Amino acid sequence: MEKVDRYLELEVPLGQSVFLWGPRNSGKSTYLHSRFPDSVYYDLLQTDLFLTFLKEPFRLREEILQLSPEALKKPIIIDEVQKVPLLLNEVHWLIENHKPCYFILCGSSARKLRKEGVHLLAGRAWRFHFYPLVFPEINNFDLLRALKTGLLPVAYFSNQLRRYLKAYIQDYLIEQIQKEGLVRNLAGFSRFLDAMALSHGEMTNFVNIARDCGVDAKTVKEYYDILVDTLVGYRLNPFQKLGKRDVITSTPKFYLFDVGVAGFLMGRSFDILKGKEAGAAFEHWILTEFIAYRGLNDLDFSIFYWRTKSDLEVDYILGDGKVAIEVKISAKVDKSDLRGMEAFIEEHSPTQAYCVSLTPRARKIVLSNGTQVVDLPWEVFIRKLWDKEII
Repeated sequence: MEKVDRYLELEVPLGQSVFLWGPRNSGKSTYLHSRFPDSVYYDLLQTDLFLTFLKEPFRLREEILQLSPEALKKPIIIDEVQKVPLLLNEVHWLIENHKPCYFILCGSSARKLRKEGVHLLAGRAWRFHFYPLVFPEINNFDLLRALKTGLLPVAYFSNQLRRYLKAYIQDYLIEQIQKEGLVRNLAGFSRFLDAMALSHGEMTNFVNIARDCGVDAKTVKEYYDILVDTLVGYRLNPFQKLGKRDVITSTPKFYLFDVGVAGFLMGRSFDILKGKEAGAAFEHWILTEFIAYRGLNDLDFSIFYWRTKSDLEVDYILGDGKVAIEVKISAKVDKSDLRGMEAFIEEHSPTQAYCVSLTPRARKIVLSNGTQVVDLPWEVFIRKLWDKEII
């Protein structure tokens, strides 16, 4: 796998502990080993270490109290911290009583910690988020490859993509979630993943999905919560600012955290940047870039979709309606493709309205009501996003 310089600049001042959350296999451990090579490192994926701390969490305190003052100048790293929630009590005691002892606590979910009633250091630790690869991190970014393989580092650079994604879904999305006690009905959860894939990126109908996977709607909602809490899924809520049109206000959409994982679950296949399946992957990838850009730059803007009950729609609304974005996998976008955008501009007057497409050059499209949309080549748009020119 190629070496990748990650976008996140994790600066940890002496004495300041942090959480680093991110989906499994997104590259967190590799990043931490590279950035903090001299830190004391505990990896709870090691069975012997996991069992030791599970039985005797106080061993962490005993070992750290024996560290030299020089070792304590570096953050102590605990990877997969959610596997042994009681370690956080020891960490808390050490932070309070053994200064300047400080930690990087790395994991893929805070759900188990909350479930077992362990507080997250009572606000004493900063929070950072890690993501699959993003556009600025990849030299010679290949859009078609990204949409097909996804952006998990091993997947993007893999020659055995199908085997890797199959193992990822089976070993983590199903079995590991069960091992951590987040689901009891493994067969029901597995059926849920299949049913969820069929409605991926569409408005979520809990009743229909419950019927398809043989569990009740309350359980389906809980399964979605698990995917969100374990950082492998995102909810996209509808934009609800009042207007004249009758709009959808309460039905979220759901997207998995990675376009490749979603594509594998959906059985998606395409070899060119054209067609419905490629278009859905393109739209999904743009969303993941928004989410990662927001998180990695510690920004607070919201991301919505907008849709009326007469099926006019805009893919993404950023902020409080300030930026409207339509995504089209086409080199030639027509005015008729932007009827939803036209209606949204007329109603909410965003400061910026973009169409992200495969157009070879930027152009300005004047709509029927005189409003304008800037149609940008996808690469130009993504560069502007990461250069902080969009929001």
